[in-house]
Amino acid sequence: MKAVILAAGRGSRMKGLTDEKPKCLNELLGRPLFDWQQESLREAGITDIVVGRGYRKELLTGDFQTADNDRWDQTNMVYTLLCAAPYLRADTCVVSYADIVYHPDHVRALMAAAGDVVITYDTLWRPLWELRFPDPLADAETLRIDERGIIQEIGQKAASLEEIQGQYMGLLKFTPQGWGQVEELLNQMPPADLDRLDMTSLLQKVIRRGIPINTVGVKGRWCEIDSETDLDVCTKHANTDQWEHDWRWE
Repeated sequence: MKAVILAAGRGSRMKGLTDEKPKCLNELLGRPLFDWQQESLREAGITDIVVGRGYRKELLTGDFQTADNDRWDQTNMVYTLLCAAPYLRADTCVVSYADIVYHPDHVRALMAAAGDVVITYDTLWRPLWELRFPDPLADAETLRIDERGIIQEIGQKAASLEEIQGQYMGLLKFTPQGWGQVEELLNQMPPADLDRLDMTSLLQKVIRRGIPINTVGVKGRWCEIDSETDLDVCTKHANTDQWEHDWRWE
């Protein structure tokens, strides 16, 4: 099994912190986010890693293969995923955003999960969102899952907490068969629409196509670093006792 880290974007919500480097090279507790991701994946048993690079790609070097998105400033994350298509066609791949940190147990659970397209989601999302945002509903998106663990809706604007069974984390898995179905869908889209497509919008299109998306529910032990506020929140609370979103395993 391989892993694909999607690290092509600049991360404009980090403001000046990404003027000279990609978002994933910002440090959290003394390590770049990029290092936390690689170490978690390797701890879970995935040593074959592919990195989708773009902005300041020359700074992302190491023991991994690369899939470069040289149109990073004109496209969204799904386009970077398409740049890694040769790897996704050949092997089952865990796909990770580059602005998250997570416990290796979440990767292990995802690796073991049944299904051709699988996502992880956090059932303890609300305490984390309350630290990150004055109004959690301003950012939180819908996630509705049926009794089989199959997603019925994802990524829409939530009107109430009842529409949110958890929050998608940016950690997912494709088998070659699952990716083949997704790639067929993407190849049918107009290029301009494909360029703008974000991941949850893709997942919603997959659902509408009738392709099942399985789920793995987890309880905390991860963080998203999408802004300077997120960086401050995670740094502060990781040093408190028994914080439910502490991702560290050492």
